[in-house]
Amino acid sequence: MSAFEPGTREAAGNPLLALLDLGHRARGATSPEELAFLLVNDTRALVAYRQAALWFADGGVRSLSGVVQPENNAPYVQWLNRLSRSLTTQADAENAARLRPIDREALHSDVAEQWAEWWPGQALWLPIMPSASQPGSCSGGLLLAGDQPFSEDTQALLNEWMHTWRHAWFARSRPPAWPRSLLRRTLTTQPSAPWWRRRSMQLGLLLLLTLFLPVRLTVLAPGQLVPADPAVIRAPLDGVIGQFHVQPNAEVKAGQLLFTFDEAAIISRLEVARQTLSTAEAKYRQFAQMAVNDNTSKAQLAVLVGEINEKHAEVEFLQSQLERSRVLAPRDGVVLVDDLSEWVGRPVQTGERVMRLATPSEVEIEVWLGIGDAIPVAEQAPVRLYLAATPFASIPGQVRYLAHDAVPRPDGSYAYRMRATLEQGATGRIGLKGTAKVYGDWVTLGYWILRRPLATIRQFVAL
Repeated sequence: MSAFEPGTREAAGNPLLALLDLGHRARGATSPEELAFLLVNDTRALVAYRQAALWFADGGVRSLSGVVQPENNAPYVQWLNRLSRSLTTQADAENAARLRPIDREALHSDVAEQWAEWWPGQALWLPIMPSASQPGSCSGGLLLAGDQPFSEDTQALLNEWMHTWRHAWFARSRPPAWPRSLLRRTLTTQPSAPWWRRRSMQLGLLLLLTLFLPVRLTVLAPGQLVPADPAVIRAPLDGVIGQFHVQPNAEVKAGQLLFTFDEAAIISRLEVARQTLSTAEAKYRQFAQMAVNDNTSKAQLAVLVGEINEKHAEVEFLQSQLERSRVLAPRDGVVLVDDLSEWVGRPVQTGERVMRLATPSEVEIEVWLGIGDAIPVAEQAPVRLYLAATPFASIPGQVRYLAHDAVPRPDGSYAYRMRATLEQGATGRIGLKGTAKVYGDWVTLGYWILRRPLATIRQFVAL
């Protein structure tokens, strides 16, 4: 006798050989779709039936005999879904995993009334239980409908076939992605368990407790590195800037010439004042000689003395203006100034800022807190500046002061100015910009999440 080969004609007349053949084909299936087609169509090798349907709790009818793809919205498929759910819910714990004929009288009235419309008189339910080794798997079953009752021998063969097919199915079926399976297991209701042991209630309590976790209230705001105590160089007089003698970012020493004003007008006025003074002095000497014999000339001497003093004061003032037109550095530092070409030839007024002198080692953080982000900030509160040039590193600092009044920004918004001193060892180039993270008080996680939404809602709700 030759050895049995799966799929040969010997399996057609022998139920045991047919069972071996189906098991071999199930183990050789390459996809869940192939396994589902094999179950609903080729189980005929073990038992004669008219219709078969494979159903799962998480997706409904998966496969139908004689149909390539079931239509979920078809009335027949919807009736099969109601029938399968009824069989699953009516089975007790002892009979849930057992193969059993379907008792038409025990079904719900809406399912039983349509039985004759869709099915013959006999039907069998072969349950598929979830796999304990595969989290996320769900229950299901195979429905077989025929004209003749299913004998006990046939049911035994089907039960063995379902065990083999179930093993192949869970081996080939890909479990759902872990977030979906975890969510499904978490939200699965457990009606028989006390409320405090239900996963949904436990998850809700866990989320509620999480909202009370203490977190540090933080806000983000634009920030940059600025000089800590710069020397502001302002225009000492009204005039026109004539020439700069330093370049931006240049290091200068105390007393070094920074820039000069256009001196032509001052020098011209000074020469006129000097000539006027010389004329007044000559006129005084002339009247002084005449005063020896002329009492009238003696009376003019007092007037001439006052005129000489006036002209002398004017000369001294213009001389000082000429000296002040040459602006010198008051201390060592780095020149911070905009484009020099915009300043040359530009008229300025007394007190107008022209440039700044900063010490490179004296740097601090300047932060602009928006009105909506003005959280309570304690003195010496930590601040971290994340520069756009180095996003993976931060510069730590501590709050030095926070302005009481908001001032307008160039973009039209209002913000509070904050200054923070750098911690020891922290350095950075003046002018670099980025995003500052300001740390406030400790609050609950719920307040941290809902702070901005509540502030927005509060603007429209009067309490």
